[in-house]
Amino acid sequence: MNVVSALGSVNWIAVLLAVVVYTVLGGVWFAGLFAKPYATALGRESTPKPTQPALFFGGPAVATLFVVTTTAALMSALGIETVVDAVVFALVVGIGYLAANTVIIAINPNMPRPLSYSLISGAYHLVGIVITALILVAF
Repeated sequence: MNVVSALGSVNWIAVLLAVVVYTVLGGVWFAGLFAKPYATALGRESTPKPTQPALFFGGPAVATLFVVTTTAALMSALGIETVVDAVVFALVVGIGYLAANTVIIAINPNMPRPLSYSLISGAYHLVGIVITALILVAF
């Protein structure tokens, strides 16, 4: 199957559901479960939480739509139809692209604790992509 055919076979209901779940997971992950360690990783543990513009909420959801759509197209092109294959695929993509890219982004002079940031954010993306792959294969 080529990429155009794979995009044409994407189940958009599954994509939208996965985007919602992945986005909600982000809110729970960063504002709930790991709020303090995340603030520490960013070097903001002693500063008050600033008011966030709409981009802070909408931007990640739009980017997640691209991640989930790409994941759906790749799963379709590769013929991934079983839960086991979906999990293996998600682990490869999650570790090889999402978590690794998080580390690349974190290692810069503006990130006070790049390894903590990488662990928190990389783990979020790994969990998010596994859930995404499971949703996509279920549909």
